[in-house]
Amino acid sequence: MTGAPAKISARFRPPLGWKALGGLAAAVLGLLFAVQNAAVVEIRFLFWSLAVSRAVLVVLLLAVGFLVGWIAHGLFSRRKA
Repeated sequence: MTGAPAKISARFRPPLGWKALGGLAAAVLGLLFAVQNAAVVEIRFLFWSLAVSRAVLVVLLLAVGFLVGWIAHGLFSRRKA
């Protein structure tokens, strides 16, 4: 066993690429979240009532929060400029 050791690349690249690997991990985590939160919850507001999956409710509220934040950021950044 004489000779130079095999050169190992300093940069690791997954076969799918980093974006695909991140997307796959997010999809797996999202699927686990949906399976663990499949229970139906009832939402009541005044005279209105709705039964929906807890996972759907959380994702819907997350999307509404992002939308409100995006709109608020746009409104406040225009005032400063």
